[in-house]
Amino acid sequence: LSKDQPKKGQSARGQPAKGVPGEGAAHADAPVASYASAFEALSERCTLFVIPHINPDGEARNRRWMDRWPDVEAYMRYSVREKPGRDVEFSWPDRRPENAAAAAWLRRQVAAGGPMHMHASLHGMGYSDGVMLLIDRHWSYRTERLQSGFTRAAARAGLRMHDNNRKGEKGFFRIAPGFTTTPEGRAMRTYFESHGDPETAALFSDSSMEFVRSLGGDPLCIVTELPLFLVRGQAEPERPVAYMAFKERLPEIKLRLEQGRSAGDLCEPFGLDPLDIQIASALHLEALDLAVATVGSSSGR
Repeated sequence: LSKDQPKKGQSARGQPAKGVPGEGAAHADAPVASYASAFEALSERCTLFVIPHINPDGEARNRRWMDRWPDVEAYMRYSVREKPGRDVEFSWPDRRPENAAAAAWLRRQVAAGGPMHMHASLHGMGYSDGVMLLIDRHWSYRTERLQSGFTRAAARAGLRMHDNNRKGEKGFFRIAPGFTTTPEGRAMRTYFESHGDPETAALFSDSSMEFVRSLGGDPLCIVTELPLFLVRGQAEPERPVAYMAFKERLPEIKLRLEQGRSAGDLCEPFGLDPLDIQIASALHLEALDLAVATVGSSSGR
């Protein structure tokens, strides 16, 4: 994880992609906290292959709000996200140079040491009323301890689970409050095709989870989803009421900001407090620790 690690390739804009499968910061506008030093304890229990930052171009495009953290209005004005189908997460194995470099590297690790037992893609999301953990559908029925442990960790941090039943939209099937299946490229393609947008559908390739599964074995694949800003207010089972109201209001808020006007009165009912970076780091690591334990207990290792 040091600066002396060999390069794994370059980004679409020629930035070096370094790292030693877990991946972090796949979406341009959804960074994850820094936690590299905390991997030491996990590395005593398993061999880790880590790509700590797979989207350097995304970070570069989002510097304007990152340099103003935790200013929520700066995030609303300056955050930049790739168009659907152009993001790193759905460009496996070779739709983008970052993916091609990472895929070649992971193939070499599997050729040398056998299939992966687990894969984690660590994500942030702009706004939410709580936290989420996505679990590969092949493992959903084998992760009760993982789910209960992550729910307890969130509660200790004073966070609820983001419970939004999307009923299979884009491949998100609800498992339990705050837990859904990981999305898949085919489901994304079907969604956009059914909405009359075959051009966007054609942009979607496989997710990192699908790619790792294609390398063989039976890996547990998870995706952490932790908000940058917390939405305050009412939530019902399977329906985050305040969050949905905020999403409806967001275009109006952004329009005001683009016009150079204040949007404080529109934002105030929703709180939008930043999630503490140390809490985010701890929850990412808790998810990894619980997933490693789940794989170990399932395999008898």
